[in-house]
Amino acid sequence: MNTYIKEILEGVKNGRLSVEEAVLKLKFAPFEDIGYAKVDMHRALRQGVTEVIYGAGKTPEQIIGIADTLRKNNRNTILITRLDKDQAAELGQTCALTYHAEARIGIIGDLPRPDGIGKIVVATAGTSDIPVAEEAALTAEVLGNEVTRLYDVGVAGLHRLLAHLEDIMSASVIISIAGMEGALTSVIGGLADCPVIAVPTSVGYGASFGGLSALLSMLNSCASGVSVVNIDNGFGAGYMASMINHMEVKSK
Repeated sequence: MNTYIKEILEGVKNGRLSVEEAVLKLKFAPFEDIGYAKVDMHRALRQGVTEVIYGAGKTPEQIIGIADTLRKNNRNTILITRLDKDQAAELGQTCALTYHAEARIGIIGDLPRPDGIGKIVVATAGTSDIPVAEEAALTAEVLGNEVTRLYDVGVAGLHRLLAHLEDIMSASVIISIAGMEGALTSVIGGLADCPVIAVPTSVGYGASFGGLSALLSMLNSCASGVSVVNIDNGFGAGYMASMINHMEVKSK
């Protein structure tokens, strides 16, 4: 059961909310139509996570309007992905925005206390993969996870990865991020006893075909327990890792 519903039920149990107030919170309109967007107010109820704003292709005014709608409806932490510096500068004039330029991520509000069942490890093959890795890591942190970053541990210098075996062995989920031939994922998949989410990046020379070579290598990995998201999709990897790290046993 997601955190938002738990908070409402705990509020009723502890007397902070009346039954009527709790019902009202659950009955809010499922979305708010602001003309250019229908902001999903029941996303947290259905999935446990407030709607995330995809910044690319939106004007700063549109992003501000969506963010203001979420904030008016008590969404305390808002994640904005693929946000460029000009959008961030304008948005920062209207609210307390923390902007991470390398990851192209903006965060309104404070990071929540980690409440996942374990730790998410984000590993990159090279320094050039860090922007995608930071998108994944920050996404996971916004969604309430403890994250360990292992950067520049690719197979061209395997000893760098093997120096972090304790982190790999103790992780609940590992996000493996690599361009070029994408070999890091198979190596990590062969060492870890947890799910591995692979992210191919568009880093590499001509024959890497903008990340397609890494994508195909990861899809064809001989290591079991590896799943693959799209090229440069750090957000998708961070989101999926968070879902795994928040899994609960569901009784019949």
